[in-house]
Amino acid sequence: MTRLVRILATLVFPPYAFGLVLFLGAGLGLAGRPYADPDALWNIVHRLCVPNEARFGDPAPCRRVDLRGGDRNGYAVLKDPFRTTQFLLIPTARITGIESPALVAENAPNYFASAWRSHTYIDRAVRRVLPRNDIALAVNSASARTQNQLHIHIDCVRADVRAALQRADPVPRRWSPVAVLLAGHRYLAMRVDAAQLDGVNPFRLLAEGVPGAQQDMGHHTLVAIGAIFSNAHPGFIILEGRVDPAGGDTGSGEELLDHTCRIAKLS
Repeated sequence: MTRLVRILATLVFPPYAFGLVLFLGAGLGLAGRPYADPDALWNIVHRLCVPNEARFGDPAPCRRVDLRGGDRNGYAVLKDPFRTTQFLLIPTARITGIESPALVAENAPNYFASAWRSHTYIDRAVRRVLPRNDIALAVNSASARTQNQLHIHIDCVRADVRAALQRADPVPRRWSPVAVLLAGHRYLAMRVDAAQLDGVNPFRLLAEGVPGAQQDMGHHTLVAIGAIFSNAHPGFIILEGRVDPAGGDTGSGEELLDHTCRIAKLS
């Protein structure tokens, strides 16, 4: 049945199936080409995934569509087939990116919490359960993204980034500079003691905790990396980076992720 639904999806909505190809092409480094569609993600979710879930009970080409809170609070999870382990969480509401006030509004959906719960798709991709400190979530700045729809990257963390953060331990519970460069760039970090992110919204942590960020959110990037603190206490390291044209930093927190998940072989 799943295969049939996927075939029907391409027959019923061929323009958006083509949009999926364009978006995935952007993931292969084609984003600078003039035919890259910045609305491809939005169209894929709303012209394919949501209708297919409603009509057939199958969200193809997405892996999941969750509309329990309605369109305004829902999300879809899409696999990038050109990357070994990358998944994207995409709101079903029209939210351009990290700069959207909707992300820090009262009663805003906690998309980071949903993204973290979706990291089990990576376990299935590598056919083993990875430790939480192998997993990272990232939202790029406005200048570092290719799509005009918010999407949270869900993938493995780079092994060198995890090692650098371990050397920088202990991470404080309020925003503080990371003592070492991560992927060659400067980040602020803070520790969150929680097994899940349901009670912690990283967008709010950024807007309310980093001076000037709320007025300039589009120039920031956010990353949440699973952590195992002392006494095996689960938590997260939340990282914030800022666009710095002079330093060659576009604000791409995705740079801290490893789309080949080499760390799975080291854990």
